[in-house]
Amino acid sequence: MTDDIPQLIGRYANKGVLVDTNLLLVYFVGQYSPARIGRLKHTEEYSKKEFDMLRGFLSRFHRIITTPNILTEVSNLSNHFGEPVRSQYFEVFAKSLISLDEHYLTSESLAQEQEFVRFGITDANIRVLAHNRFLVLTDDFRLSQTLSHLGIDAINFNHIRVRAW
Repeated sequence: MTDDIPQLIGRYANKGVLVDTNLLLVYFVGQYSPARIGRLKHTEEYSKKEFDMLRGFLSRFHRIITTPNILTEVSNLSNHFGEPVRSQYFEVFAKSLISLDEHYLTSESLAQEQEFVRFGITDANIRVLAHNRFLVLTDDFRLSQTLSHLGIDAINFNHIRVRAW
């Protein structure tokens, strides 16, 4: 899989990369304060070095794709900061939203998808939205394997981490 990464970047550089919740959270927290990455439950396995790696990877794409579902999850997970950090973080988060390309699919239509029952609304949304359009970047092994099995291009960020070691 790691050998395919440069080809996938080339194929999707102009189309865009759809970033899953956890990595988008790492990205936003790192933009606020790289030192805070390890202080949230869902980002504690990441470091400033990996944030830099993620930021470098995302800089290769003209568009970062997201959904309201992903952004809601990121927002909810970000609420674990105490004040005044929480408010300061959300100011940076709000300003960062302008750089994203947000796509919306109705919950009703997503509930009709086979993946909805298995994965829930956010991952079903990723599957439908990415198909033949965007590269998916995730750290969720099950999601990346399922997408690859369905013929949807996806990179598990852990493969990028391995390349850096």
